[in-house]
Amino acid sequence: MYNDAIDLRDFYASSLGAVARRILRARIREAWPDLRGMRVLGVGYATPYLFPFREEGERVIAVMPAPQGVVHWPREGRGLVALADESELPFPDVSMDRVLLVHALECTEQLRPLLREIWRVMTEGGRLIAVVPNRRGIWAQLDRTPFGTGHPYTPSQASRLLRDNMFAPIRTTAALFVPPSRSRMMLASARAWEKIGARVLGTFSGVLIIEAGKQIYAADTARTPARSRRVYAPLPPATPAPSGG
Repeated sequence: MYNDAIDLRDFYASSLGAVARRILRARIREAWPDLRGMRVLGVGYATPYLFPFREEGERVIAVMPAPQGVVHWPREGRGLVALADESELPFPDVSMDRVLLVHALECTEQLRPLLREIWRVMTEGGRLIAVVPNRRGIWAQLDRTPFGTGHPYTPSQASRLLRDNMFAPIRTTAALFVPPSRSRMMLASARAWEKIGARVLGTFSGVLIIEAGKQIYAADTARTPARSRRVYAPLPPATPAPSGG
């Protein structure tokens, strides 16, 4: 079951959400240090992690699944996010170089169709990163954050899921060792938690970050018939009425 888009927005506006965003952004950037000229797609609720790539990529866009709802992104300017059926992504074949999934794989009820669509839109040398809750971590046990919703994974389960859907796992890293507390003292020590946790608490991280490539040789040679794809475009943000209007 998906979290509501408004709840996700509010979480990332909180102090705990800001800490999670900063930590995960750094780990994603380590995996993808240079995306100049690339086309980047975020699926699920990936917009908090796409911002650093906007000035770098050729195109950076996001899709939010229909059951989750959608919020306008970026806050200012032309919208770069659409609402769509997760089993019918509104993009041509082999059109995306990088795909980032956040709050997606653990929530969807159409897991294989979603992964098949991602495989379809990825280029031959494309990469995906999936951020999923760690089954052994405390973040997955508490529903005070979005990472406590849906189906958490162990590293082997996440890797198997990707292999079974024609992706080749490249690396798995762990993040969010800081407990999901709103205590100012705890949040202020988040950086220390990450450094210590990476050395001694790897099994109990809050999330897993799995990078994978597209398996070309495993592709189905039979092409499925073309079909129209449903896209639910969000309304633009409301424009305030002029005074006296």
